[in-house]
Amino acid sequence: MPRFAKKTHGLCLTVALGLPLVLSGCGSKENEVGGFANDLTGNEIKVTALRDPQLPQVICHFGSFDRSLIDRLGKGNWFENPSNTAIDCHATAPIDATTLATLPKSDEVFSKGASLFFKTIAVRRIVDVPNQSIVYVSYSRELVAASAKLGMSVVPVRLGDQAPAPQGPQPKP
Repeated sequence: MPRFAKKTHGLCLTVALGLPLVLSGCGSKENEVGGFANDLTGNEIKVTALRDPQLPQVICHFGSFDRSLIDRLGKGNWFENPSNTAIDCHATAPIDATTLATLPKSDEVFSKGASLFFKTIAVRRIVDVPNQSIVYVSYSRELVAASAKLGMSVVPVRLGDQAPAPQGPQPKP
């Protein structure tokens, strides 16, 4: 086999094996809230709902950028999405303040690949007991040159929080 054919074959094999990996790492469809194209080349903003595995009453909406095939072909860097993220979290039910003491001070609650090999977008939970808060930070992690781009959201936890009283007419016992 000629040398050029070996290189071309290797490139085709890399693309054939790598592209499905990149596309499969772009978040699961069942958690995807929605998305939209933000330019004519088909680049997309995607919004995903993430439930904290240790605090199911906290849900975060995570925004990320997904490059289109046209953008990948035109600009190169085929196997990578940008590090830009946005996050906003809220409690869908009261969080018992004593639960904060049982959580790790800092813990990664979500991650997904943003490139074929070394770049990951992650969400980390940081528990701030003195200020009765849970902080969620979205960021990118790279092997060598990490990005300073990040997003942050704070979920307040009030001491003595209780479940809200039922609304509307109550059945008679």
